[in-house]
Amino acid sequence: MPEGNVNLKSEPTFDGLGIVPQMFSVLDRLKFTTPTPIQQKAILPAIEGKDLVGIAQTGTGKTLAFAIPMVQRLSQHKGKGLVLVPTRELAMQVEETFRKVEQPFGIRSTVVIGGASMHEQKQALRKNPQVIIATPGRLIDHIQQRTVVLFDVQILVLDEADRMLDMGFLPQIERIIKMVSKERQTMLFSATMPQAISHIAASYMKLPLHVEIAPSGTLVEKLTQELFIVRKEMKEALLKKVLDQYRGSVLIFTRTKIGAHRTARAITAMGHQATEIHSDRSLRERKEALQGFKTGRYRVLVATDIAARGIDVTGIELVVNYDLPEEAENYVHRIGRTSRAGHKGHAISFATPDQKTDVRSIECLIRTALPISAHPEMPAEDFVKPTRQSFAASGSRFASHSRRRRLGSFPRRNRR
Repeated sequence: MPEGNVNLKSEPTFDGLGIVPQMFSVLDRLKFTTPTPIQQKAILPAIEGKDLVGIAQTGTGKTLAFAIPMVQRLSQHKGKGLVLVPTRELAMQVEETFRKVEQPFGIRSTVVIGGASMHEQKQALRKNPQVIIATPGRLIDHIQQRTVVLFDVQILVLDEADRMLDMGFLPQIERIIKMVSKERQTMLFSATMPQAISHIAASYMKLPLHVEIAPSGTLVEKLTQELFIVRKEMKEALLKKVLDQYRGSVLIFTRTKIGAHRTARAITAMGHQATEIHSDRSLRERKEALQGFKTGRYRVLVATDIAARGIDVTGIELVVNYDLPEEAENYVHRIGRTSRAGHKGHAISFATPDQKTDVRSIECLIRTALPISAHPEMPAEDFVKPTRQSFAASGSRFASHSRRRRLGSFPRRNRR
């Protein structure tokens, strides 16, 4: 075939994004050769010093999209960088990414989060780190004690901004923004774009460039989903069957701290190595649980939504929504913990007979119907019996009757 007729589609690279040779050496050492879509669109304008609003689904590499520009710019100019995040777990994982790229540039970062030693944080801040990664509440504590100053912050990043607003951090965020340099560069990264995010962009950013990789509710490509309609008292038995069926790492979400604790104990009694993460656990316990899950000491991690965006672990085979989330948006963040970095993943959700409205809300957000199944090794009476109209299809314009066999809607007495 003549050379002119060859049509080869080359993969994107980090070339042409304004990255300096020293950073290329770091990326080569880390074997980062292909940027994700958010990295490809955000790194160049960020390196150029532009304000930026980046909207991208979870698990798309947003941290590196702002870590590379921040480290590179701080190595060339005076000033500090500040990264605000909603949870302790996310703060530690953001720092982990910074440590991978900062050392060759002589940049030092530190984490300022609740639950950790205030004394140790004060000592770290006295060493004048160029990058501070903080949760808003603990950073305000340091501001009040005058152990940190922010007037020389030249680059400000609000990471998982929608989650911070959901957690009620807007007053603290606005207070912090007013204390940093007015000549700063501001970058905001989020999975969704609620009105409050637009308010921050309009009030505190200078003509920000908007980069949106996927609309809210978009799921990663290699993620499959499944829904079981099961009576509440049979959830534990169904979970045992599921854990016996899947052999890899499993992340399980519950609505409450008590539920997480009870579920973790039940899983341990089933013979699996399990641990838990929620707000009643100390920072040391949460770090030990996450590290143990990463290294395989624990096969199963049970978490509340505090960890939905704070767990960045490649290779999670299965996410189980033991309880459906209170907010439909959290469904996307939860199941986004699997199928990361191009890997395949599966998500299973348990819904009780009275949760038809919750299922519809999730389906409307993700713009597809959830395939409903019954586990072949469990008695049929433990599930809702099928009727002519599917549980998920009832009232949902996204349902497709061509999907696998579904279980039906419920008798009228069980409806909300």
